[in-house]
Amino acid sequence: MNTPAMLWTGRILTGLFALFLLGASIAPKLLQLPVAEETMAQLGWPPGYAFMIGIIELTCLVLYLAPRTRLLGAVLMMGLLGGAMATQIRAGSPLFSHILFSVYLGLFMWGGLWLRDPRLRALFPVVREPSGKADSTGAAPLRATGQ
Repeated sequence: MNTPAMLWTGRILTGLFALFLLGASIAPKLLQLPVAEETMAQLGWPPGYAFMIGIIELTCLVLYLAPRTRLLGAVLMMGLLGGAMATQIRAGSPLFSHILFSVYLGLFMWGGLWLRDPRLRALFPVVREPSGKADSTGAAPLRATGQ
């Protein structure tokens, strides 16, 4: 199923994700604002890494937003978010507000992409359709919708 509501919801989630990342993470690093270096220092990063990480974040975001490279961008962004999570764990940050924040962002990012891309929905279907037949585990088979 590929309804206009799904498409627009996916676009809105993607836009919100991109705007948040640009405003809260990428811009301070690329503009070399003191808050970016201070935050990185609090997390144990040596001075001078903020700008490079900002470039990597921007590259991943551009790849995610470009239609032909959106899947590659999402995978690379998850790698980046995983590194951010590891940094938060190492720094001893609070679980739900800091460590898992990368998971929240990743779910938001993938949710937007899943709603926009029927190929991704076919690869990761969420809806179970009753078929009357169960596999060896007793579960009904998953079927992709909207093809």
